[in-house]
Amino acid sequence: MTESPHAKELRHPNARILIFAKAPRPGQVKTRLIPALGAEGAAAVHRLLVTQTVATVANAGLAPATLYCTPTSSDPFLTTLATDARMTLAVQQGHDLGERMAAALEAALHQARYAILVGTDCPGLSEPYLAQALEALGGGRDAVIGPAVDGGYVLIGLSRPPVPALFADIPWGTDQVLAATQARLEALDWSWEALSPLRDLDRPADLEALWGPLRAAAP
Repeated sequence: MTESPHAKELRHPNARILIFAKAPRPGQVKTRLIPALGAEGAAAVHRLLVTQTVATVANAGLAPATLYCTPTSSDPFLTTLATDARMTLAVQQGHDLGERMAAALEAALHQARYAILVGTDCPGLSEPYLAQALEALGGGRDAVIGPAVDGGYVLIGLSRPPVPALFADIPWGTDQVLAATQARLEALDWSWEALSPLRDLDRPADLEALWGPLRAAAP
């Protein structure tokens, strides 16, 4: 991971923002939307979500950002997005989501005082929301978490290196992710802050509430 050449112009140059994104391969992304939209339609939603998330982070002017890809960093859609946004591109490393998140945060915290990691499923992710998370960490919190209304989370940030207890054996993809992570933070006796809940676009029921605003806000 390399620092943006414009880091000095950013509001949090000593922080990092990490975006986790999958290559938009039909049948492999947004699979819970396939019954409603088909594989190609679900992949189109995924591409729009990724595009909006990258644009939100790039336009916020908050901190150097890295787009973490899976399964590789050679997907043309993702490489073009990263190039246009002047972001570093990296490959997620690890056997499961917890290992990949821990590895990315560990790497970022070797270069920065604090870091936040976001996915690409949340159309409501905004510059003020990202700024609030960075300010919490810059103000001394060990961790910050952005809850999702479905029981997961849309953002997690740390100002200290991750420990295995924080990400290991979490029931990823269930409505227990947030509660399990909050319990781990409490058990670690870390100081942490929860932001306002946001809604992910994961299921057909989310389309009615989020698809129209997402398309209207698309870059």
